Amino acid sequence: MTENSHKKTVAVCDTQPITAEGLRNLIARSQQELEFLEPLHSLESATEFVRASPPDLIVLDKGFGMRAVLDWIHDLRLTEDTPAVTVWGVSMTEAEALRLLQAGARGIIRKTAELANILACLATVASGRSWMEDSVFRETVHHDHHPHSELTPRERQVLELVEQGFKNKEIAVELGIRPGTVKIHLKHIFEKTGVRGRYGLAINGLKDKGLVSVSQ
Repeated sequence: MTENSHKKTVAVCDTQPITAEGLRNLIARSQQELEFLEPLHSLESATEFVRASPPDLIVLDKGFGMRAVLDWIHDLRLTEDTPAVTVWGVSMTEAEALRLLQAGARGIIRKTAELANILACLATVASGRSWMEDSVFRETVHHDHHPHSELTPRERQVLELVEQGFKNKEIAVELGIRPGTVKIHLKHIFEKTGVRGRYGLAINGLKDKGLVSVSQ
């Protein structure tokens, strides 16, 4: 068995080559069970690389554009030997992070995060679990909310659809109720769970189902 045979392989697709090199050096110094393969500078080259020799983990730069990254992740999930995807960017809004998670990304982190957090993200995702930076959702994710058992059956239905990314009008159509009624249900859900905003509800739903871990 060679020295690197047990290591998880990592490829980085970034708009700035020097950033990918910085991550290579970080991984090399970290002494973690990660092996940097090579930097990639376009989503097209990343596609070719994954098809030829899929890594365990690929890090994508949000700088390629949200639509392009979401489409790339969607297409990736249609292939065999799919690597786990971590998306990082200089900035990351709640809505963007949630859409990426729902699309299939396993890691969400900002490029401005502390080095320890970046390494923790990569190691966790490479091990087969999901990870996201807590500060992305710091205004909406709370750990002191009440159990969902306090919700009415209708409120649970609304919550499940919010977790799936449905908008208010779509929820209304799905449940056969008025959009104004959906807003009332959401107001009650916010009060009962102690979570602010629909993004907070969605990410807490993913956490409760064990689909994502949040850094502390």
